[in-house]
Amino acid sequence: MPDARRRPPSSTDVAALAGVSQKTVSRVLNGEPYVTEEVRERVLAAARELGYRRNTAARALHLGRFHRIGVASIGSSLYGPSSLLVALERQAREIGYAFAVAYAGEGAGVTNAVESLLAQGVDAIVVSDPIDPIDGGEDLRIDADVPVLSFRPIPGLAGPRVVVTGASGVEAGRQATEHLLGLGHATVWHVAGPHRWPAARDRARGWREALAAAGAPEPPAPEGDWSPASGYAAGRVLAADPRVTAVFVANDDMAIGVLRALAEAGRAVPDEVSVVGMDDIPAAAYLSPPLTTIRQDFEAIARHGLALLAAEIERSPGKPAEPAEPGEADGLPAHLVVRRSTAPPAKP
Repeated sequence: MPDARRRPPSSTDVAALAGVSQKTVSRVLNGEPYVTEEVRERVLAAARELGYRRNTAARALHLGRFHRIGVASIGSSLYGPSSLLVALERQAREIGYAFAVAYAGEGAGVTNAVESLLAQGVDAIVVSDPIDPIDGGEDLRIDADVPVLSFRPIPGLAGPRVVVTGASGVEAGRQATEHLLGLGHATVWHVAGPHRWPAARDRARGWREALAAAGAPEPPAPEGDWSPASGYAAGRVLAADPRVTAVFVANDDMAIGVLRALAEAGRAVPDEVSVVGMDDIPAAAYLSPPLTTIRQDFEAIARHGLALLAAEIERSPGKPAEPAEPGEADGLPAHLVVRRSTAPPAKP
């Protein structure tokens, strides 16, 4: 009969089974460099075989680290935010960090979510897509001495160790608009996301910049709420305007509504109106017609952001941060996926 009092496996046991030193085990489990992939896999396999679990509480007391990254998230089920959250969790594990999430709600709960994460014990915090509060602005000053990562500049976000890296929203809006202008459309209409979302403002900014660069007029941009229903409502208005020949929609869900409205109005896509969405949701390739859209590489965005955050965690608070490479924050992937919802405008 097994001895119920048998001690749990230790890092020494892992080292013995893997045939490496205890220091090497520590390096692998802490995600440190200078360990070959073969040795890393051997140590991790030994840890799994023995059922080894690090004593994170004791480790935190010893090192002043929790090896955990927290995310203040709005908890949205929308494709973009939820995909980024999954990518962040996966990339955190890849670099050896546990992952904690606190839900901020729409705007006003960001500070409370950050406080909740600090109370749990985290080495850094990601502020993921907060929404501007209805009452005009939350003070997002974060005074805790842990690094804070945001994927775009957020009004009011400040603190002693804030790291801001670019997201692909502006570039995505620019790519979508340039694609339609390049097909020969005189201008491009835009169905915007809700203005309270920084992501929606980024996409609208890219649209405006592309129009301005081409000398094209800027039409009014109806605002939706990311849902197919709001895209349908905006699409009905656009379908009634014969000048509309090209539309960039701020996400694929609203683009689905726009396509439905155009079909009901007898405006053929892409023969009369071209439509571009954003996100490349799984259904986009199976719509009728298949939707041209902008695909964001959420894995690359998460990898880039967490690499910057991990470097900031390792940096001592008194040491200046390493300067970012020129253009590094703006080079995150946004890829145009051309399908059958876009074409040159019909000849008069």
